[in-house]
Amino acid sequence: MALYGERGFEQTTVAEIAERAGLTERTFFRHFADKREVLFSGSEELRSALVDAVESAPASAAPLAAVVAALAQVGDTFFAGRRDHSRRRQAIIDANAELRERELIKLATLASALAGALRRRGVPGPVASLAAETGIAVFKVAFERWVAAASEGSLAGLVRETADQLSAVAAPATEMQ
Repeated sequence: MALYGERGFEQTTVAEIAERAGLTERTFFRHFADKREVLFSGSEELRSALVDAVESAPASAAPLAAVVAALAQVGDTFFAGRRDHSRRRQAIIDANAELRERELIKLATLASALAGALRRRGVPGPVASLAAETGIAVFKVAFERWVAAASEGSLAGLVRETADQLSAVAAPATEMQ
């Protein structure tokens, strides 16, 4: 992260990363497929935590409610104490089109995993996909707000607030007055 911040992602080499970390390049490649993956390590743990949270949601929970609750729960645990790290990481990603594409792939993978968890709960395929994709959109907006926020509000709170805003946006016109 420090090298990416100092030199930029494109200019930083695996050799420099390995040297800074006190590793050989060979050891680096045992842990990461390429230098992009340094920024995306932990994605599998995040996916697993989200799937577990959806699968353990109350049976009575509506599909989107189960997804939003999972995102809020994981937001409070997975990202706890990591706002500064997340800000630095996001700035690096935002500065590079290849990394933005990789981030979108990660989000699509999370949505697919969440949809699978919902289907295992008996939610029909199209509804599961819609709830999962909508949940990821809520998370993306909440995460952007969280890394940009000057206050120390929680990511979980922003997930819930963003989901509430989505409900307001989706409300019929008569309910909005």
